[in-house]
Amino acid sequence: MSKSVKRVQKALGALKLDTSIQHMPGSTRTAEDAATACNCSVEQIVKSMIFEGAETGKLRLLLVSGKHTVDLARAADIFGETLIRADPRRVRSETGFAIGGVSPVGHLSETDTWMDAALLEHDRIWAAAGAPNAVFSVAPQELKDATASKIFQIG
Repeated sequence: MSKSVKRVQKALGALKLDTSIQHMPGSTRTAEDAATACNCSVEQIVKSMIFEGAETGKLRLLLVSGKHTVDLARAADIFGETLIRADPRRVRSETGFAIGGVSPVGHLSETDTWMDAALLEHDRIWAAAGAPNAVFSVAPQELKDATASKIFQIG
């Protein structure tokens, strides 16, 4: 088990989330791959996307339903500033995760977190657990509370 996956496992326990990490035989790097591997709808997949505030430079973690994309043209209206894609090296150094395996929990440093309201429509959602083939499922309200996420609406 990789360091990143162990860190997620430790965070899940510390947050008392009722879940366990599952290793899938194939990649769960894309929302479609993850939905197939997890035997769920793409809407139940949590895409953990890291952006940087164009003015503040502050990293923001957006937990987005697999059915949605983030419209960066609307970001300033939702998040208070324009967002740009974060550099992958910065993502790894500040979160401890490589893009494709970014988990909502277990980051090396605290990250401002926002959750897509559409994720709250499901009983269970699936999120990355620190590696391209590692995932965990959780009740969306539990994840929202554990990550102190602010809710945002796409569309």
